[in-house]
Amino acid sequence: MSDRIAEAAKLAPSAALTVEEVLKVRHWNEHLFSFSISRPASFRFRSGEFVMIGLPGGEGRPLLRAYSIASPAYADELEFLSIKVPDGPLTSRLQKIQPGDPLYLGRKPTGTLVADALLPGKRLFMLSTGTGLAPFLSLARDPDIYDRFDQVQIVHCVRQVSDLAYRDELESQLAGDPLVQDQALLQFHYLPTVTRESFRNEGRIDALIDSGRLFGHPLSGPAQFDPATDRIMMCGSMAMIRDLGARFEALGFTEGSNASPGDYVIERAFVG
Repeated sequence: MSDRIAEAAKLAPSAALTVEEVLKVRHWNEHLFSFSISRPASFRFRSGEFVMIGLPGGEGRPLLRAYSIASPAYADELEFLSIKVPDGPLTSRLQKIQPGDPLYLGRKPTGTLVADALLPGKRLFMLSTGTGLAPFLSLARDPDIYDRFDQVQIVHCVRQVSDLAYRDELESQLAGDPLVQDQALLQFHYLPTVTRESFRNEGRIDALIDSGRLFGHPLSGPAQFDPATDRIMMCGSMAMIRDLGARFEALGFTEGSNASPGDYVIERAFVG
């Protein structure tokens, strides 16, 4: 532990928080970045969950926000994906972090974007916009998800091509990942789509569903959602979750939770 981290740990405002060290920072473009921090030996979470992270605020109070963990449950480091908001209370400062900086981490991860909240099925669709990709990065790199589902697809909708964080890794079907590369090569599919620039896939997720492109090669099975075999996770814009949630309900899908698994799940902690 560096002197800076040790000193910050002495000033931690709550027993519910630990002080961790920023290990890596990557700026994808002018308004998107990711970072990794150290992971306490006692920290346990299920792939897809979120946790509170933050920085010191005014009057000794921590400034905290909920962030989905982008790394899988077995990883040695904790990874996060964030937007840059120039006047955001937290992100205006968080985007300036450097390796070696201290960061607050909550001790209790939670969430519903987990495999346990879904009933067994054959195809898993993880539908995301923007930084809603983060929990699905965690799930797609977890071997357990490939034991539960025959096919696993991430759909990532963004405004511009440079917003497609982790694109190379996902397009390679997670090649080089020591735990899932063999399964992912056969079972994992990635469908990026862009709404404001020219790209091979253009339009919002609902447009991909309507055109049938969401179900295209290399995904196998019917070109429509079936509650008997398909399971769905959604994370991202409130409009996307609201509109697609209504669509899935009309098709007979039921929302799941940790207490009562269902056919689709959203992260209600992020939905106003």
